[in-house]
Amino acid sequence: MTGNVREFLRPCIALLLALTVLPAQAWWWNNDDYTETRYPIVLVHGLMGWDSIGPIECWHGITEALRDDGAEVYVAKIAGANTTEVRGEQLLSQVQEIVAISGADKVNLIGHSHGGPTIRYVAGVRPDLVASATSVGGVNKGSAIADLLARVNDQAPAAGSMLAEIVNAAANLIDTLSGSDYEQDALGSLDSLSTEGARAFNESFPAGIPADCGDGEHEVNGVRYYSWSGTDPTTNPLDISDAPLAVTSLAFDGANDGLVGRCSSHLGMVIRDDYKQNHLDEINQFLGLTSPFAQDPVALYRQHANRLKRVGL
Repeated sequence: MTGNVREFLRPCIALLLALTVLPAQAWWWNNDDYTETRYPIVLVHGLMGWDSIGPIECWHGITEALRDDGAEVYVAKIAGANTTEVRGEQLLSQVQEIVAISGADKVNLIGHSHGGPTIRYVAGVRPDLVASATSVGGVNKGSAIADLLARVNDQAPAAGSMLAEIVNAAANLIDTLSGSDYEQDALGSLDSLSTEGARAFNESFPAGIPADCGDGEHEVNGVRYYSWSGTDPTTNPLDISDAPLAVTSLAFDGANDGLVGRCSSHLGMVIRDDYKQNHLDEINQFLGLTSPFAQDPVALYRQHANRLKRVGL
Protein backbone atom coordinates (compact mmCIF):
# COMPACT_ATOMS: atom_id res chain seq x y z
CA MET A 1 0.00 0.00 0.00
CA THR A 2 1.54 3.28 -1.06
CA GLY A 3 1.93 6.24 1.28
CA ASN A 4 -0.66 8.26 -0.64
CA VAL A 5 -3.26 5.52 -0.31
CA ARG A 6 -2.56 5.17 3.41
CA GLU A 7 -2.93 8.91 3.87
CA PHE A 8 -6.29 8.78 2.08
CA LEU A 9 -7.59 5.81 4.10
CA ARG A 10 -6.45 7.01 7.52
CA PRO A 11 -9.22 9.65 8.02
CA CYS A 12 -11.80 7.25 6.55
CA ILE A 13 -10.86 4.54 9.05
CA ALA A 14 -10.90 7.07 11.89
CA LEU A 15 -14.39 8.20 10.90
CA LEU A 16 -15.60 4.59 10.70
CA LEU A 17 -14.23 3.86 14.17
CA ALA A 18 -15.84 7.00 15.55
CA LEU A 19 -19.23 6.01 14.14
CA THR A 20 -18.82 2.52 15.56
CA VAL A 21 -17.97 3.76 19.05
CA LEU A 22 -20.53 6.60 19.09
CA PRO A 23 -23.57 4.55 20.18
CA ALA A 24 -21.67 3.24 23.20
CA GLN A 25 -20.56 6.75 24.09
CA ALA A 26 -24.11 8.07 23.66
CA TRP A 27 -25.37 5.31 25.96
CA TRP A 28 -22.77 6.30 28.54
CA TRP A 29 -23.63 9.99 28.29
CA ASN A 30 -27.31 9.17 28.80
CA ASN A 31 -26.64 7.91 32.31
CA ASP A 32 -25.64 11.01 34.22
CA ASP A 33 -27.36 14.10 35.57
CA TYR A 34 -28.01 15.68 32.17
CA THR A 35 -31.75 16.17 32.82
CA GLU A 36 -31.58 16.73 36.58
CA THR A 37 -33.59 19.93 36.86
CA ARG A 38 -33.93 21.86 40.11
CA TYR A 39 -37.72 21.58 40.01
CA PRO A 40 -39.84 18.54 39.04
CA ILE A 41 -41.09 18.26 35.46
CA VAL A 42 -44.82 17.78 34.89
CA LEU A 43 -45.94 16.51 31.47
CA VAL A 44 -49.45 17.60 30.45
CA HIS A 45 -51.27 15.90 27.58
CA GLY A 46 -53.60 17.49 25.07
CA LEU A 47 -57.00 16.59 23.60
CA MET A 48 -57.84 12.87 23.95
CA GLY A 49 -54.58 12.28 25.78
CA TRP A 50 -53.78 10.10 28.77
CA ASP A 51 -50.91 9.27 31.08
CA SER A 52 -50.60 5.52 30.50
CA ILE A 53 -52.90 2.70 29.44
CA GLY A 54 -51.16 -0.49 30.46
CA PRO A 55 -47.76 -0.41 28.74
CA ILE A 56 -48.84 2.32 26.30
CA GLU A 57 -47.66 5.75 27.40
CA CYS A 58 -48.90 8.99 25.88
CA TRP A 59 -45.36 10.41 26.20
CA HIS A 60 -43.77 7.42 24.50
CA GLY A 61 -40.24 6.90 25.81
CA ILE A 62 -39.98 10.50 26.99
CA THR A 63 -40.80 10.05 30.68
CA GLU A 64 -38.32 7.21 31.06
CA ALA A 65 -35.55 9.06 29.22
CA LEU A 66 -35.94 12.12 31.42
CA ARG A 67 -35.97 10.06 34.61
CA ASP A 68 -32.97 7.98 33.55
CA ASP A 69 -30.84 11.10 33.39
CA GLY A 70 -31.88 12.53 36.73
CA ALA A 71 -35.17 14.39 36.29
CA GLU A 72 -38.06 13.99 38.70
CA VAL A 73 -41.00 13.57 36.34
CA TYR A 74 -44.76 13.45 36.90
CA VAL A 75 -47.41 12.80 34.23
CA ALA A 76 -50.65 14.71 34.75
CA LYS A 77 -54.06 13.03 34.71
CA ILE A 78 -56.67 15.48 33.41
CA ALA A 79 -59.78 15.31 31.24
CA GLY A 80 -59.14 14.36 27.64
CA ALA A 81 -61.87 16.69 26.39
CA ASN A 82 -62.95 19.79 28.26
CA THR A 83 -62.37 23.54 28.38
CA THR A 84 -58.96 25.00 29.08
CA GLU A 85 -60.21 26.40 32.38
CA VAL A 86 -61.61 23.08 33.62
CA ARG A 87 -58.48 21.21 32.59
CA GLY A 88 -56.40 23.99 34.15
CA GLU A 89 -58.13 23.62 37.52
CA GLN A 90 -57.61 19.85 37.40
CA LEU A 91 -53.93 20.39 36.65
CA LEU A 92 -53.58 23.01 39.38
CA SER A 93 -54.88 20.54 41.95
CA GLN A 94 -52.24 18.02 40.84
CA VAL A 95 -49.47 20.60 40.83
CA GLN A 96 -50.32 21.44 44.44
CA GLU A 97 -50.11 17.75 45.30
CA ILE A 98 -46.79 17.35 43.47
CA VAL A 99 -45.30 20.32 45.30
CA ALA A 100 -46.42 18.82 48.61
CA ILE A 101 -45.10 15.34 47.76
CA SER A 102 -41.77 16.41 46.26
CA GLY A 103 -40.97 19.18 48.72
CA ALA A 104 -40.14 21.47 45.79
CA ASP A 105 -41.36 25.05 45.72
CA LYS A 106 -42.30 24.97 42.05
CA VAL A 107 -42.61 22.75 38.98
CA ASN A 108 -41.60 22.91 35.32
CA LEU A 109 -44.73 22.43 33.20
CA ILE A 110 -44.52 20.98 29.68
CA GLY A 111 -47.80 20.82 27.77
CA HIS A 112 -48.53 19.33 24.36
CA SER A 113 -51.37 20.53 22.10
CA HIS A 114 -54.28 21.60 24.36
CA GLY A 115 -51.81 21.03 27.18
CA GLY A 116 -50.16 24.30 26.08
CA PRO A 117 -53.06 26.59 27.08
CA THR A 118 -53.73 24.32 30.07
CA ILE A 119 -50.30 24.92 31.61
CA ARG A 120 -50.61 28.62 30.82
CA TYR A 121 -53.77 28.71 32.93
CA VAL A 122 -51.90 27.32 35.94
CA ALA A 123 -48.96 29.67 35.34
CA GLY A 124 -51.41 32.55 35.17
CA VAL A 125 -53.40 31.84 38.34
CA ARG A 126 -50.52 30.47 40.44
CA PRO A 127 -47.21 31.76 39.07
CA ASP A 128 -45.67 31.12 42.48
CA LEU A 129 -45.96 27.37 41.79
CA VAL A 130 -44.50 27.44 38.26
CA ALA A 131 -40.84 27.83 37.35
CA SER A 132 -41.35 27.40 33.60
CA ALA A 133 -44.14 26.71 31.12
CA THR A 134 -43.18 25.00 27.85
CA SER A 135 -45.67 24.57 25.01
CA VAL A 136 -45.00 21.79 22.47
CA GLY A 137 -47.23 22.07 19.40
CA GLY A 138 -49.50 24.16 21.61
CA VAL A 139 -52.80 25.57 20.38
CA ASN A 140 -52.01 29.04 21.69
CA LYS A 141 -53.90 31.03 19.07
CA GLY A 142 -56.45 28.44 18.02
CA SER A 143 -56.57 25.83 15.27
CA ALA A 144 -58.07 25.91 11.78
CA ILE A 145 -59.42 22.41 12.37
CA ALA A 146 -61.31 23.59 15.47
CA ASP A 147 -62.66 26.52 13.46
CA LEU A 148 -63.85 24.15 10.73
CA LEU A 149 -65.59 21.86 13.22
CA ALA A 150 -67.15 24.87 14.96
CA ARG A 151 -68.67 25.97 11.64
CA VAL A 152 -70.06 22.47 11.10
CA ASN A 153 -71.60 22.57 14.56
CA ASP A 154 -73.15 25.99 13.87
CA GLN A 155 -74.54 25.05 10.46
CA ALA A 156 -75.61 21.48 11.28
CA PRO A 157 -76.24 21.28 15.05
CA ALA A 158 -77.54 17.71 14.87
CA ALA A 159 -74.37 16.50 13.17
CA GLY A 160 -72.25 18.54 15.59
CA SER A 161 -74.06 17.07 18.58
CA MET A 162 -73.59 13.54 17.26
CA LEU A 163 -69.89 14.12 16.68
CA ALA A 164 -69.53 15.59 20.18
CA GLU A 165 -71.15 12.50 21.69
CA ILE A 166 -68.72 10.27 19.81
CA VAL A 167 -65.75 12.30 21.05
CA ASN A 168 -67.09 12.28 24.60
CA ALA A 169 -67.56 8.50 24.48
CA ALA A 170 -64.03 8.00 23.15
CA ALA A 171 -62.58 10.34 25.79
CA ASN A 172 -64.52 8.50 28.51
CA LEU A 173 -63.17 5.18 27.30
CA ILE A 174 -59.59 6.47 27.30
CA ASP A 175 -60.19 7.98 30.73
CA THR A 176 -61.49 4.71 32.14
CA LEU A 177 -58.66 2.65 30.65
CA SER A 178 -56.11 5.04 32.17
CA GLY A 179 -57.72 4.85 35.60
CA SER A 180 -59.40 8.27 35.67
CA ASP A 181 -63.01 9.39 35.92
CA TYR A 182 -63.34 12.93 34.60
CA GLU A 183 -66.36 14.55 33.01
CA GLN A 184 -65.85 15.13 29.30
CA ASP A 185 -67.07 18.14 27.29
CA ALA A 186 -66.12 17.90 23.62
CA LEU A 187 -67.96 21.10 22.66
CA GLY A 188 -66.27 22.98 25.49
CA SER A 189 -62.91 21.74 24.24
CA LEU A 190 -63.83 22.77 20.69
CA ASP A 191 -64.65 26.26 21.86
CA SER A 192 -61.34 26.57 23.72
CA LEU A 193 -59.33 25.39 20.72
CA SER A 194 -61.03 27.65 18.17
CA THR A 195 -59.42 30.90 17.11
CA GLU A 196 -62.17 32.91 18.79
CA GLY A 197 -61.98 30.89 22.00
CA ALA A 198 -58.20 31.12 22.11
CA ARG A 199 -58.37 34.89 21.57
CA ALA A 200 -60.73 35.27 24.54
CA PHE A 201 -58.49 33.07 26.70
CA ASN A 202 -55.40 35.06 25.70
CA GLU A 203 -57.04 38.28 26.83
CA SER A 204 -57.19 36.83 30.34
CA PHE A 205 -53.86 34.96 30.12
CA PRO A 206 -51.57 36.94 27.79
CA ALA A 207 -48.23 35.91 29.32
CA GLY A 208 -45.77 34.71 26.68
CA ILE A 209 -48.14 35.20 23.74
CA PRO A 210 -46.46 37.08 20.85
CA ALA A 211 -48.24 39.91 19.07
CA ASP A 212 -47.22 38.44 15.70
CA CYS A 213 -45.41 35.27 14.66
CA GLY A 214 -42.23 35.86 16.64
CA ASP A 215 -41.24 35.37 20.26
CA GLY A 216 -43.43 36.35 23.17
CA GLU A 217 -42.08 37.66 26.46
CA HIS A 218 -39.56 35.16 27.76
CA GLU A 219 -40.37 35.71 31.43
CA VAL A 220 -43.53 36.99 33.12
CA ASN A 221 -44.21 37.06 36.87
CA GLY A 222 -41.16 34.89 37.49
CA VAL A 223 -42.29 32.18 35.01
CA ARG A 224 -40.11 31.42 31.98
CA TYR A 225 -41.99 30.59 28.79
CA TYR A 226 -40.73 28.35 25.95
CA SER A 227 -42.13 26.60 22.90
CA TRP A 228 -41.28 24.37 19.95
CA SER A 229 -43.25 22.59 17.23
CA GLY A 230 -43.11 20.68 13.98
CA THR A 231 -44.36 21.60 10.53
CA ASP A 232 -44.45 18.32 8.61
CA PRO A 233 -47.79 16.43 8.69
CA THR A 234 -46.36 13.31 7.02
CA THR A 235 -43.08 11.90 8.28
CA ASN A 236 -43.19 8.09 8.26
CA PRO A 237 -45.13 5.86 5.82
CA LEU A 238 -45.56 3.22 8.52
CA ASP A 239 -47.25 5.67 10.91
CA ILE A 240 -51.04 5.30 10.79
CA SER A 241 -51.47 8.91 11.94
CA ASP A 242 -49.77 10.38 8.87
CA ALA A 243 -52.71 9.93 6.47
CA PRO A 244 -55.37 11.68 8.59
CA LEU A 245 -52.93 14.45 9.52
CA ALA A 246 -52.15 14.96 5.83
CA VAL A 247 -55.87 15.53 5.26
CA THR A 248 -56.38 17.86 8.23
CA SER A 249 -53.31 19.88 7.22
CA LEU A 250 -55.26 21.05 4.14
CA ALA A 251 -57.41 23.25 6.40
CA PHE A 252 -54.43 25.53 7.06
CA ASP A 253 -53.11 28.34 4.88
CA GLY A 254 -49.51 28.10 6.08
CA ALA A 255 -47.05 25.69 7.66
CA ASN A 256 -48.55 23.36 10.27
CA ASP A 257 -48.09 20.00 11.99
CA GLY A 258 -51.45 18.67 10.83
CA LEU A 259 -53.48 20.14 13.68
CA VAL A 260 -51.74 23.36 14.76
CA GLY A 261 -50.38 26.20 12.66
CA ARG A 262 -46.76 27.28 13.06
CA CYS A 263 -47.52 30.74 14.44
CA SER A 264 -50.21 29.44 16.80
CA SER A 265 -47.60 27.22 18.44
CA HIS A 266 -45.43 30.19 19.48
CA LEU A 267 -45.05 30.99 23.16
CA GLY A 268 -42.28 32.87 24.95
CA MET A 269 -38.85 31.85 23.68
CA VAL A 270 -39.42 29.94 20.44
CA ILE A 271 -36.76 27.26 20.43
CA ARG A 272 -37.71 26.13 16.93
CA ASP A 273 -40.94 25.96 14.94
CA ASP A 274 -40.05 23.84 11.91
CA TYR A 275 -39.00 20.41 13.12
CA LYS A 276 -39.74 17.58 10.69
CA GLN A 277 -42.52 16.33 12.97
CA ASN A 278 -46.28 16.13 12.86
CA HIS A 279 -48.59 16.73 15.80
CA LEU A 280 -48.15 13.24 17.25
CA ASP A 281 -44.44 13.00 16.48
CA GLU A 282 -44.05 15.86 18.97
CA ILE A 283 -44.75 13.35 21.76
CA ASN A 284 -42.98 10.48 19.96
CA GLN A 285 -46.22 8.86 18.78
CA PHE A 286 -47.40 6.66 17.08
CA LEU A 287 -45.23 4.35 19.25
CA GLY A 288 -42.06 6.09 18.13
CA LEU A 289 -42.73 5.86 14.38
CA THR A 290 -41.32 9.26 13.56
CA SER A 291 -39.12 10.39 10.70
CA PRO A 292 -35.77 8.54 10.62
CA PHE A 293 -34.22 11.63 9.01
CA ALA A 294 -35.25 14.21 11.60
CA GLN A 295 -34.54 15.19 15.17
CA ASP A 296 -35.36 12.51 17.72
CA PRO A 297 -38.39 13.77 19.71
CA VAL A 298 -37.07 12.17 22.92
CA ALA A 299 -33.76 13.97 22.50
CA LEU A 300 -35.58 17.32 22.25
CA TYR A 301 -37.13 16.79 25.68
CA ARG A 302 -33.76 15.77 27.14
CA GLN A 303 -32.15 18.85 25.65
CA HIS A 304 -34.90 21.05 27.03
CA ALA A 305 -34.56 19.58 30.51
CA ASN A 306 -30.85 20.37 30.31
CA ARG A 307 -31.74 23.89 29.12
CA LEU A 308 -33.91 24.36 32.19
CA LYS A 309 -31.17 22.94 34.40
CA ARG A 310 -28.57 25.37 33.01
CA VAL A 311 -30.71 28.38 33.93
CA GLY A 312 -31.31 27.07 37.42
CA LEU A 313 -34.80 25.66 36.92
